[in-house]
Amino acid sequence: MWKSRWTFIFAATGSAVGLGNIWKFPYITGEYGGGAFVIAYLACILLIGIPVMIAEVMSGRAGRSDPATAMRNLATEAGATPWWGIIGGMGMIAGLMIMMFYSVVAGWALDYVAQSLTGNYHKASAGDIEANFANLLDSRPGQLGWHTVFTLLTAGVVAAGVTKGIGKAVDILMPMLFAFLLLLVGYSAVYGDFAAGLHFMFDTDFSRLNGEAILVAMGHAFFTLSLGMGAIMAYGAYFPGNASIGKTVITIAALDTIIALLAGMAMFPLVFANDLTPGQGPGLMFVTLPIAFSNMSGGLFFGTLFFTLVSIAALSSSISLIEPGVAWLEKRGIKRVVSTLGLAFVAWLGGVASIVDGDVFNALDYITANILLPLGGLFIAIFVGWVLPDKRVLTESGMAGGQLYRMWRVVLRYVAPLGIIAVFLNSLGLLEL
Repeated sequence: MWKSRWTFIFAATGSAVGLGNIWKFPYITGEYGGGAFVIAYLACILLIGIPVMIAEVMSGRAGRSDPATAMRNLATEAGATPWWGIIGGMGMIAGLMIMMFYSVVAGWALDYVAQSLTGNYHKASAGDIEANFANLLDSRPGQLGWHTVFTLLTAGVVAAGVTKGIGKAVDILMPMLFAFLLLLVGYSAVYGDFAAGLHFMFDTDFSRLNGEAILVAMGHAFFTLSLGMGAIMAYGAYFPGNASIGKTVITIAALDTIIALLAGMAMFPLVFANDLTPGQGPGLMFVTLPIAFSNMSGGLFFGTLFFTLVSIAALSSSISLIEPGVAWLEKRGIKRVVSTLGLAFVAWLGGVASIVDGDVFNALDYITANILLPLGGLFIAIFVGWVLPDKRVLTESGMAGGQLYRMWRVVLRYVAPLGIIAVFLNSLGLLEL
């Protein structure tokens, strides 16, 4: 068991808050209508993210086991085929595959912590800073070293256990993340063009809220909460039986969204203050922002702070990528330390392959994001919405059988699956609006 409800909230929020919150969400908010996109995104969180997350936490708490075993046992109890356990297993494999390339990118963040501390990009030209990132991507030994360090950090936390390892880590890391983020927002307000950053992110323009924007909002609402890969279900297995799942999940979704918005408020004022072009992805974090930090007062200190923040966000997510598989191996009598090191080694090998061959990196990213996670989330919604008996769902969810519960069941059965299918087809290029 988590030692408190808030430890679970920190763990699940840590799983949800990752690189996507920092380099993707603020940018797509600005690109697709600012405040209009935020409204659409929050609607998608309510109609897709929260319903499916409640279903995942509920399944984990009801099964009190790893995702594969929990779904198999719950299906057997419901008189359905035990093959539903495959969905839980698919999620665990997806998490391990994500770790294979995620740890490489997290390694870049660790490298930039070191570069900030040593003043490597201080007063450097834009061309030199761009070349510096290109050199990192060309350096296999450099990437391998930082990828190894990050993998060992993740393994160390998971191997220490649920309460002494993951619980203690998130109780420290998440408050640190909030504190660092607020400091960076304050720095951005003083030294950045705060008004321009706020206009970029929050000016409401419904003319840009087209069909594509809605699909982007739906997709991000699903992926940002770490749904479909078993992490939330595994964490749910340690969730106290008397705590409210619904209130807890809403808190997690709110914190995840707040962190993403604060990240944009920390970054884009600095971008505009230096007449740089706003963007997303690695280019924003490892080229655009170092250019901004290099020319600003206290830039190296706050650059160090920023990349430490990114590393904390990455670590809090990576922990949840390995934990479902570790829980599965523990159920089969393999000690936690051994199972953690075994899975971490597999993930490390995948990371080595991603460093050596960029096609491996891209393939892992595409397969997990576009196929495995949407299918995992879709089947979890179907499983809880249609396979588990209504009486069992009502009991395990902890909701009173009132209007709110009935609305959640309808959304989980009909709205969320249709939304996930739309995201799935769009990610494969088979649906455009």
